[in-house]
Amino acid sequence: MWGVLLFTLGQAIYLTGVLLGAFNRLFGGIRVLSQELLWWSGLPVVLGLILVALDLVFLIRKRRGDVDITFEPPASTDLTVVLTAFNDELSIAQSVLDFKSHPRVLRVIVIDNNSSDETRTRASGAGAIVVCHPSPGYGECVHRALTEGSAAGDTALTLLCEGDMTFRAYDIDKFLAYIPHAEIVNGTRIVEQLRSRKTQLTTFMYYGNFAVGKLVELKYIGQGTFTDVGTTYKLCRNTALAQLLPNLNPAINLEFNAHFLDRALRQKLKIVECPITFHNRLGVSKGGNVNNLRALKVGVRMILGIVLGWKEL
Repeated sequence: MWGVLLFTLGQAIYLTGVLLGAFNRLFGGIRVLSQELLWWSGLPVVLGLILVALDLVFLIRKRRGDVDITFEPPASTDLTVVLTAFNDELSIAQSVLDFKSHPRVLRVIVIDNNSSDETRTRASGAGAIVVCHPSPGYGECVHRALTEGSAAGDTALTLLCEGDMTFRAYDIDKFLAYIPHAEIVNGTRIVEQLRSRKTQLTTFMYYGNFAVGKLVELKYIGQGTFTDVGTTYKLCRNTALAQLLPNLNPAINLEFNAHFLDRALRQKLKIVECPITFHNRLGVSKGGNVNNLRALKVGVRMILGIVLGWKEL
């Protein structure tokens, strides 16, 4: 990971030098700075290539280990669904009914994060168990959702999702097909044929998620393939959540899903990606997909957390 980051930094410095050189030819005055940048750009490029070579030649075998493909089906495929919700009165009832209709779902729990509309009433009316979580923030809401789901004694699996109808219950069958190979199955919205063209996920956000996913993959090379760090749709074994939840920081907000993946991989939990469908939401986005600028800020915080570390618990 550090090798790729250094190489990218060197390329950025080189490109800056080229642009300044072009500016100098047009307007003059910064020739020396341009030449210095071109010269110094080689240092991070060479260091990056050396680190990548060391990783590939000497360390990758150790990182990959000697792990065979596992197939360990859970004792039961019944599950508890936990939906995060904030001012989702337009969609929450439909979402609850959709998940309750799946034969493997024993209950739907809605975590209401200080909604000021009719979210709680409509969720309860649709048959959900409603839990009010007063502490604001997406990380707070997800952490409480996973805590409530994993506390259910009659299910060994917890399915995390949102109550805005961007995801569908029929994808549960896909998650259950992958769970024998993993402790966490993370949904990915990267498959074009499964993604509606009317969603709030712009082209910038789409490729940004992919890029940050590849950064996670480089950090934990050999532990998995990752293409979507922002998805909120995932299936977890409760045994994995018991290990992971104490190591998650609920204070981390919109970048919490990247934090979740990073900490899970740090705990050596097995994560497999599963292609899921992604639909247009009912209502207005309140998260990181409001616009490209906000998504950029969230993405930068994700990268900083992955590279430099997250806030301490």
